[in-house]
Amino acid sequence: MMLVRRFYDIKLAQASYLVGALDTGEAVVIDANRDIDQYVRAAAEEGVRVTHVTETHIHADYLSGSRELAAETGATLLLSDEGGPGWRYAFAEESRAVLLKDGDSFDVGSVRIDVMHTPGHTPEHLTFLVTDTQAATEPLAALTGDFIFVGDVGRPDLLERAARMAGTMDAAARTLFHSVQRFKKLPDFIQIWPGHGAGSACGKALGAVPQTTLGYERRFNWAFKVADEQSFVDQVLAGQPDPPRYFAEMKRLNRTGPQRLSDVPAPPHLPAEALDRLLATGALVIDTRSADDFAAGHVPGTINIALNKAFTTWAGWLVPYTSDFYVIADGVDATTLDETRKDLAMIGLDRLAGYFFWDDLVARRQDLETTAQIDVEELATRVRAKTVHVLDVRSDAEWREGHIAGAQHIPLGELRDRIAEVPNDRTIAVHCMGGTRSAIAASLLQAEGLPHTVNFAGGFNAWHAAGLTSGSAATAG
Repeated sequence: MMLVRRFYDIKLAQASYLVGALDTGEAVVIDANRDIDQYVRAAAEEGVRVTHVTETHIHADYLSGSRELAAETGATLLLSDEGGPGWRYAFAEESRAVLLKDGDSFDVGSVRIDVMHTPGHTPEHLTFLVTDTQAATEPLAALTGDFIFVGDVGRPDLLERAARMAGTMDAAARTLFHSVQRFKKLPDFIQIWPGHGAGSACGKALGAVPQTTLGYERRFNWAFKVADEQSFVDQVLAGQPDPPRYFAEMKRLNRTGPQRLSDVPAPPHLPAEALDRLLATGALVIDTRSADDFAAGHVPGTINIALNKAFTTWAGWLVPYTSDFYVIADGVDATTLDETRKDLAMIGLDRLAGYFFWDDLVARRQDLETTAQIDVEELATRVRAKTVHVLDVRSDAEWREGHIAGAQHIPLGELRDRIAEVPNDRTIAVHCMGGTRSAIAASLLQAEGLPHTVNFAGGFNAWHAAGLTSGSAATAG
């Protein structure tokens, strides 16, 4: 009989799968991330071995572990050969990969995997139809990667907006429409096992439940109910979230072949006195403590990206791939440090050159800086009196839906590059929707020499809840 294990990285909102055949003890891993040990352990627990490794497409939001997993286990690596010359894996020949096209199939013991080319999100995208041949003659499930999600479909604009391939998103949206039309002809009973869940930037309205069926999506997924191609194109391109900056780097690395995680050196624990020397040279030092702890006291010149659910996303936006960086971990042990290193590794941020423990630093410093907080009543008063400059770091889509009149808009992901646009002769009140992004932004401003920065932690949610009309500062209060 067939077995299935689902793996889910909550910070990436990313799912991968192990599908095995107990009759032969073989298994395939689909869409492995860089933490390959989890798949090897799971296979051993289930009494199978990883004999095949494949993936639905060249991923943009995390670093693939497929090549490394295949090399580690001796498994056959299977990769898409669809999409044209520009979308072939550069490492396929060196890795002796089997190349897959629409209509191909391969067997994992008594489990048959049929290959369906489903372009649109990317040109080379594949969907895998899974049949347990000991129990059925038709597929049980479809591993849809970034093609079909619960309640949504994969965005077709990433090549243009993240990889800067101008003029591609309209054509990709039309291709996606036809992929959906083809896919919807399959039986309603087919389960859909998607590659992402709620919180992923690979779509705009992904559901939080782990799987669905084609019949359910046919009834309730907007993309299956739009019969007109142009209407589909308009709807799928409207309101997509800003793609994180690191997506383009992930595309490049995943196509050319990422470095083996086992080859990445462990960063050293640095003495506390080294921090000032690093900051004096302009080094990027990230304090991973909570936003509240950082606001209460931090080393001047450091920035705050809290080790929470959003850590991976904002590290990918703000940390460059071309230079070394350093982190400050909470506490005095390796627990949070290990989590930080893993999260950074998932998106290929391998140039972590050293780390500090906060408890070591705080005992030796007298110069800690704080970040003032401001509530909605005080902000409204100061907006009316014109004694504060409001900086909105939300996305373009959020800004268009409503904003504080007179505010300056710079999305958080662009702030490091656009600091010079922020006035430095008055108090800056920075806000987002609910406080997470504004805490990061405030730390960036302070680190860049804008000390008169306050964080409106309540954000636009608090502004709206207080009945303050967006678009007119005169109505504040």
